Amino acid sequence: MNTPQSPKRPVIGIQKSQPQGSPHSAAKAPEMPWRIGTLSRAPHRLSFFLAMLVLIASGIWWALVQVDRSFMGAGALPYTIPAMLTHAVVMCFGFLPLFFAGFLFTAGPKWLNVEPPTMRAITPALLLQAAGWLFWLAGSMWSATLAFGGIAAAWLGFVWMCGIYWRLVLRSRLDDRIHATAIAIACVVGCVGLGGAALALALGRADLARALVHTGIWGFVGVVYVVVAHRMIPFFTSSALPFIDAWRPFWVLWLLLGCMALRVADVWLAMLPLPDGVQLAWAVFSGSVELCAGFALLWLAYRWGLVQSLKNRLLAMLHIGFSWIGIAFVLAGAVRWMSLFIPVAGGDLAALHAFTMGALGSLLLAMVTRVSCGHSGRMLHADRLVWGLFCLLQVTVVMRVVAAFGGGLAAYVLAAAALLWAAVVTVWGARLCTWYGKPRADGRAG
Repeated sequence: MNTPQSPKRPVIGIQKSQPQGSPHSAAKAPEMPWRIGTLSRAPHRLSFFLAMLVLIASGIWWALVQVDRSFMGAGALPYTIPAMLTHAVVMCFGFLPLFFAGFLFTAGPKWLNVEPPTMRAITPALLLQAAGWLFWLAGSMWSATLAFGGIAAAWLGFVWMCGIYWRLVLRSRLDDRIHATAIAIACVVGCVGLGGAALALALGRADLARALVHTGIWGFVGVVYVVVAHRMIPFFTSSALPFIDAWRPFWVLWLLLGCMALRVADVWLAMLPLPDGVQLAWAVFSGSVELCAGFALLWLAYRWGLVQSLKNRLLAMLHIGFSWIGIAFVLAGAVRWMSLFIPVAGGDLAALHAFTMGALGSLLLAMVTRVSCGHSGRMLHADRLVWGLFCLLQVTVVMRVVAAFGGGLAAYVLAAAALLWAAVVTVWGARLCTWYGKPRADGRAG
């Protein structure tokens, strides 16, 4: 439950409701022009805007790479950094920490009952990350020096941002800081993962860089997602559907974190030269646990109100996104067991993208849309455009998962999925970016 706020501290982007008959209740504020200065009015405005720039740029870049590989032949585009690692690094550490900043510096102070940081304090860290990732993408094709300079700037901005958040956690005197502290620890994993991946790439250790990126996916990004899901999805559901209780016992949080820890352990055990017997035993154990965890997560999605949420599009987007976590673990466990008897090419990659594109992508679209609507003075709902983009994203995820298993048309399906992903995030991101530079539609501050 959200902690009651101190009356002396303003709530970011929220004011008390206007009384009946006030100008705000009579009519909406007139449409105002887009101004870059408006981005500095609230943390989510600048954070989400910069995140959208990196998200759109990385989506278009990856679509060009896949089209080049599938239709023009490999080698038409130059690469100074392996394209697959460029893609993996930016998808894990690029736009997501910027989106996290929008949440952590808006909801985080409320969770912790502390004063929020000023925009002046967080802006340099955000700008460093956004600029660094754009240089990383450009340098991956034309200049390794530019690419490594970009990733160094992004890492510095990321560490700076995480330091600001850690100070909020340490200043809090609340007894219940479990969710906020778990996210803070995950941020440390992210900082180590990004810095280590950059160093490994500079030393020519692509295998180590890949392991560190995967550690970031599960130990940083995955942890942040499941912690926020545990705290917010039941709350959002019970708010929209009062007949459903906000059920979130802490053993559910430990289950979610345990799932992430299992995947991190699998990443590093795969790096070790283990005897065949130990590898077999681990495959049997991890495959069994992944299957059980996957079905438990699907049951949790049902318990949290998946079926009932389908009446509310925005709420349904959250529940469908969370369901992809269960699907990813069931798929990972099934592939692991099948691999004991027959080779299953691409199975791990399929499960990975069920989690990243399916769960992380869907939840991102749902949560950012919800926050952007609420903090721009708009109704909390998914209109036809957002719902259509979300449905198209689900088709894109299925295509990407299928393409991972290979086949004669796999390269073309992969290229089509990359193009659809780029289209979805570009249309969605461009629309929301037009909101961030304008005052709230209801005329309130924030």
